[in-house]
Amino acid sequence: MRLPLLLYLIALAARAVTGLLHPDPAYPDATYYVGVAHALEAGHGFNIDFIWNFVDVGGRLPADPTLPIPSNAHWMPLASLIQVPFALLLGPSPLAALLPFMLIGATTAPLTWAIARDAGLTGEQALAAGLMAAVPGAVTPFLGQPDNFALFMPLGALALWLCARGLRGDVRAFVLGGLVVGVATLARNDGILLGVPFALGWLRQHGPAKRGTRLPLAAAVACAVLFLVAIGPWYLRQLAVFGSLSPSASSGRILWITSYPQLFSVGGDPTLASFLAQGWGPLLLSRVAGFIAAIVILAAVPCLFFLVPFILWAAWARRRSGSFGPWYAYGALLLALSGLLFAVHVPYGTFLHSAVALVPHGYVLAVDGIALAVTWAARRLRHWDAPRATRVFTAFAVATLWVSGALATWKADRDWGAEADTRQAVARSLASRAAAGDRLMSADPGAYRYYTGLGGVVTPQDPLETVKLVARDYGIRWMALEPAHIVDSLAHVYVGMTPIPTWLVQVDEGPPGPGPGPSPLANGPTPAPASTLPTFRVYAVCLTADDPRPVCATASP
Repeated sequence: MRLPLLLYLIALAARAVTGLLHPDPAYPDATYYVGVAHALEAGHGFNIDFIWNFVDVGGRLPADPTLPIPSNAHWMPLASLIQVPFALLLGPSPLAALLPFMLIGATTAPLTWAIARDAGLTGEQALAAGLMAAVPGAVTPFLGQPDNFALFMPLGALALWLCARGLRGDVRAFVLGGLVVGVATLARNDGILLGVPFALGWLRQHGPAKRGTRLPLAAAVACAVLFLVAIGPWYLRQLAVFGSLSPSASSGRILWITSYPQLFSVGGDPTLASFLAQGWGPLLLSRVAGFIAAIVILAAVPCLFFLVPFILWAAWARRRSGSFGPWYAYGALLLALSGLLFAVHVPYGTFLHSAVALVPHGYVLAVDGIALAVTWAARRLRHWDAPRATRVFTAFAVATLWVSGALATWKADRDWGAEADTRQAVARSLASRAAAGDRLMSADPGAYRYYTGLGGVVTPQDPLETVKLVARDYGIRWMALEPAHIVDSLAHVYVGMTPIPTWLVQVDEGPPGPGPGPSPLANGPTPAPASTLPTFRVYAVCLTADDPRPVCATASP
């Protein structure tokens, strides 16, 4: 038990360093989970006073716009729920948000070691795989965020491992796997895909060509029951509150958009018919692009490309191995669905969030593949000492992942820090202007709720008249714009190509500089260099003639 404990402590230290370098939530997923956790800790239940995306309210402007709204119409609750005990104990602090993700995420390293040993790898190989999982390349910075990367990696890998053991005759592992799949689904909607290898494996054992181990029907039933025990109460809540198990998908916007910016629009009504209307050429090209993007992300982020040949070599060598069958099935299913259904979402984090479940088994195969490659080479290079060369190349692979993890963390901390600095500057600007209860429109309402305490809505990806309508209906009094995160209609205002609407009055702006990310019109004409644009602008939103704020005296609602 000393070696798994050591791996756990190493992984925990890596996640602590990564998380404490940037302890605040850094992007919309993380800010949303923290926002919901704060609402739960404050006794408000699953209700929030900001809208990160209008898919949370049906994908369009509601007939009766209101805040707060029921939370989690799109994202699942586990990443918020696990923060609550720590927030109750330590207060709603960055440390309270991060601790559960560090503690749970660090289990990935000893779990990877156990998977490797179960697959027949040597102790040294299993140690190397565990060390890879402790600092998994360019995935590393995300494991220090209050997001479900740190949850889904161990939960997904554990589910696939239990499935493999179950299909080899371990009934208890198979049954317990149902519970793990249910908990993983509480982290991500597509966690349910982890259950497919269980179903396929059991059906294959009982098919026409049945042979070898056969799990009893009772094992399959118990597995399904434990899955429902884990996920059932949440599904009942979704039905009671939204009338749907997957509320954000019911409008069709998630599935039938043809470009990612459409996800943030309240206009149009994406349907299967509108999706098919783009024509078969663009449709097929987008599916192929999504599939290729998924493969590239998986190859680049956790595997840094150089591990891919070794993983493929070992995967082929073990193609009939019972230890990796569920991993193959989940990987193929995830890639297929990413290309067929969620192609436009793939480059924006959707795929990577789910693909991290493949990483532990992938590192086990990588270590095995390095050994296979060295053995093959040693047969042709008589002067090679195969065991020694295996250790050297394996150590080099571990070191490369660790160095890349450190570099990725440094870059993420720099970029996230720049964004945080901008948003904290906006918060300071609004502190002297906004009243309690005012609402703010921004690119990331969860982040601004975190820094300013103001609820609000996301800026819709629509024409200015629609932006104005949304602001009026939700009683928005302030708007924060950042050039790196801005909708098309307001990007033209930001760079001066379109006059400032008469219902907006600028009250503050940041210093010149491109800030994090590209210029707002990186792909179009920009009348001035990006370095001359302010890093943010704050506007008063003046939509009523009787607005008492002095700054609105010159506005035209």
